[in-house]
Amino acid sequence: MTQVKLDRKVIQCDTEQETDTLAKNFAEQLLKQNLGGTLIFLKGDLGAGKTTFSRGLLLALGHKGSVKSPTYALVEPYKIRDIDVFHFDLYRLADPEELEFMGIRDYFNENTFCLVEWPDKGYGLLPPADIEILLAYTDVGRQFDIVGKSDKGIQLVEQLHI
Repeated sequence: MTQVKLDRKVIQCDTEQETDTLAKNFAEQLLKQNLGGTLIFLKGDLGAGKTTFSRGLLLALGHKGSVKSPTYALVEPYKIRDIDVFHFDLYRLADPEELEFMGIRDYFNENTFCLVEWPDKGYGLLPPADIEILLAYTDVGRQFDIVGKSDKGIQLVEQLHI
């Protein structure tokens, strides 16, 4: 059996500008690797910065225009560099089975890039993430605990800096 080494970086962002810098660096690494087929889970308490980080990442990847929070719609679609990008927010999901009704499996393939906030709400129906990011409050800002969960994710985390 092959063991995958988990690679982790913990990054402190004391300001929204530092969070944007992290998002830009993250986007740079994603574009170097090939955006398609990447799945990122964002975890953390309400207000921890999941949507703020997602917005910064989508803009840094090249999205022009506003980035809406998908809290009520569950998913917001974007087209970036010929890649279908889906930003999910599963906070209001009452039952993971609701994802089956929206055809959740069709969103995850080699031609899509997906960000999922509150992935635990979709437990059992979401594929494994390439990267998990746990956001936590600190005294002065936010802490990003970034963990590579696949070979692609580990490589991205290894290249990440701020």
